[in-house]
Amino acid sequence: MKKLFVLAVALVGFTITSNAQQISDNAIGLRLGDSDGFGAEISYQRALGDNNRLELDLGLRSGNGYDGFKLAGLYQWVWLLDGNFNWYAGVGGGLGSYSFDRPFPSGDDSETFIFAAGDIGIEYNFDIPLQLAIDARPEFGFGDYRDDLDFDIALSIRYRF
Repeated sequence: MKKLFVLAVALVGFTITSNAQQISDNAIGLRLGDSDGFGAEISYQRALGDNNRLELDLGLRSGNGYDGFKLAGLYQWVWLLDGNFNWYAGVGGGLGSYSFDRPFPSGDDSETFIFAAGDIGIEYNFDIPLQLAIDARPEFGFGDYRDDLDFDIALSIRYRF
């Protein structure tokens, strides 16, 4: 009976270990989306445990008559789908700022805003240190001009290390 119990525990342990996903300790790359006018973002991911991580995204924008930045931070949970496919969901927030060269009629020519965000996506980790992902990120803005719901869909490519 004791041998059967030890064998059962070993089988369960082997099954759990063989199905555990491996998320990278670090990944850096680009997140290419509309990001409500910010376009491409520099993206960094840092593993915080076996199935969760922190993602930081920085978008910089300079156009005809304005400059801006947006920094987002997200805490994500990662689950194995199949093989090298994972799906993830997360929550977070961030801040940003716009500066306009020409003042508006009201006289206000800049804005700093904060936002709350959610995130859901799917990723594929190649056998080489490359990761491709697509995600959707709704953002709830709190500012004078960004005081609504923005929906951002993006494709990410990252180097894993």
